Amino acid sequence: MTDSAFVTDSHSRGKLLETLVPLARRAGDVIMSVYATDFEIRGKDDASPVTEADERAEAVILAGLAALAPQIPVIAEEAVAAGCIPEIGERFWLVDPLDGTKEFIRRNGEFTVNIALIEAGQPVLGVVLAPALGRLYAGAVGAGAFVEDDRGRRPIRCRLPPDEGLTVVASRSHGDAAALDAFLAGRKVASRASAGSSLKLCLIAAGEADLYPRLGRTMEWDIAAGHAVLEAAGGRVSQIDGRPLHYGKPDFANPHFVASGFADPTV
Repeated sequence: MTDSAFVTDSHSRGKLLETLVPLARRAGDVIMSVYATDFEIRGKDDASPVTEADERAEAVILAGLAALAPQIPVIAEEAVAAGCIPEIGERFWLVDPLDGTKEFIRRNGEFTVNIALIEAGQPVLGVVLAPALGRLYAGAVGAGAFVEDDRGRRPIRCRLPPDEGLTVVASRSHGDAAALDAFLAGRKVASRASAGSSLKLCLIAAGEADLYPRLGRTMEWDIAAGHAVLEAAGGRVSQIDGRPLHYGKPDFANPHFVASGFADPTV
């Protein structure tokens, strides 16, 4: 596929998204094959854990993207950790082969495969697969978002803030409770929930939650696919001060941000 095929109209994005769904599922199958074993846990230079599942799933995704679009550079978590960082431009892939490795190690099912395409600093399409939960979220900006599970495929859309108050999601393994309380002060909150990996963004996209403030360190590959799904479903992700969140930063580290299912995250 040539670079000219990656045009920005919604129809082309929707077609490209369909090619990523089976690729994410193949990576998910590899992850689940490791999940069923007594796998080894190793530490990376940043002290975060890594397993055979991370590495094998990334290899599957990198091979698939190279076949699909060899001219589009890929920023992938484990490759970056190994020092392999290609030069990027206007368009590149962001891949986290196993987001939520801590959840994978705990065997709670809340881990995901994440593949996103970035154009002009913004995620324009993404796939988030939770293989242990049997659930896949996908979306392309301008073409909408959907979920696939044991009930089949159906479109998803963010909801308006409920009268009874917001459902706020927070990280299961990371977070600052005091900072979250301070951020939510003055907002009408009906309930709080915890979830692992990029599922938090997808819960908002599916209209099951409303707000996800992330007041801690994340990397671009952690959230790009979920960000794309959320944008496609009518939501947004912005920096805490409301400025847009951009991708392709020199160190690929994100500032604090807030994801919401409505236009004004200060609600």
